[in-house]
Amino acid sequence: MTPIDRRGALRAGAGAVAAGALASGCTGSGPAPASPAAPAPPSRPAPAPPSRSARPASAPRRFPGRPAQIAHGPRERDRVALTFHGQGDPATAQALLAEAERAGARVTVLAVGSWLDQYPQIARRILDGGHDLGNHTQRHLAVSTMPETEAYAEITDCAERLRRLTGSVGTWFRPSRAKDATPLVTRLAARAGYPHVLSYDVDSLDFTSPGAAAVIGNVTGQIQRGSVVSLHFGYADTVAALPAILDDLHRRGLRAVTTTELLS
Repeated sequence: MTPIDRRGALRAGAGAVAAGALASGCTGSGPAPASPAAPAPPSRPAPAPPSRSARPASAPRRFPGRPAQIAHGPRERDRVALTFHGQGDPATAQALLAEAERAGARVTVLAVGSWLDQYPQIARRILDGGHDLGNHTQRHLAVSTMPETEAYAEITDCAERLRRLTGSVGTWFRPSRAKDATPLVTRLAARAGYPHVLSYDVDSLDFTSPGAAAVIGNVTGQIQRGSVVSLHFGYADTVAALPAILDDLHRRGLRAVTTTELLS
């Protein structure tokens, strides 16, 4: 598929999502209206397709010297991490994963447990594409405001879904409805097996449905070496914006890798 054909297919997918996708952002929610077309990116070398052999699910890792809550990786290396909140129309997830893979990028998906209950096959699809898969709570509620017992259940219920589907609780935990975890949620995540909580230093604000051009500007205007970017499945603007974001990274010599690789 040529770059022009690829962008056309993604725009068509974006229109379908706008017509029927239902997803919630981490600090707000709303419909995903049709997005303006993303600026035409330059050609990229065609990457090798990802392996489709079953990839073992990785367990959470402790990164010595890193804080309990991680917002970015090393600033001296030409790597960034694109992280996606996993919820919404699975067709959007498939389109975004496929586009990342065509560009030779690997991403991190923080999945909502109820989403995995509804679409269990997506867990293996993410791992088989060479991406990281993690925990974004079971019901995507405001975990930071919950009593301790309820908050812990939100973390462990999603962890159990991941374990059942992949053999692991996932590589990362990110709290729902919040950029940063409270001290209590950080402790609960550690108790559930996650040595670090994954935050971010670049917010695309795609869940506000601002238009593809705004999503592109939010990411490309802030991203730097070591950045962790917050994006979402389920939004038409994200589908339309991703090709231009990936091309901007390519022009700058930045490589999109999993969060595990970013920190390794």
